[in-house]
Amino acid sequence: MDDLTDVYNELIMEHSMNSYNKKKLQDADYCEVGHNPNCGDEITLEVKMNGTIIQDMAFLGHGCAISQASTSIMIDTLKGKTIEEAKEIIKTFIAMIKREITDEEELKKLEDAIAFKNVSNMPARVKCALLAWHTMEKGIENG
Repeated sequence: MDDLTDVYNELIMEHSMNSYNKKKLQDADYCEVGHNPNCGDEITLEVKMNGTIIQDMAFLGHGCAISQASTSIMIDTLKGKTIEEAKEIIKTFIAMIKREITDEEELKKLEDAIAFKNVSNMPARVKCALLAWHTMEKGIENG
């Protein structure tokens, strides 16, 4: 039960229940759809660029609390960053979930997304937490 308490902390619950990032984005430069067949999570990420800077992001879709909160918190974390910074943050988040990076200093760049650190202890939830991050990674490559 402790793992769940850690994972579903206040921040995650807040973002999963009433995310201000869950909306249609006007004039999005690109849109990427992510789907996790394991538990039916599906998101559509919309991104508005200003040169190489991520000016705005939003998402629509449905899924479990972890996938929804992870998407919302990812948006907060990446908004205002350059594409290069975003790639680095995404790489760090994925490495944290896969337990390849545990160094607190290294993880600081994740800001609030560090709240998902304990998801690595729950294999069934790893794909839920990673859905948005993999979707954004794909969007950057295709964008």
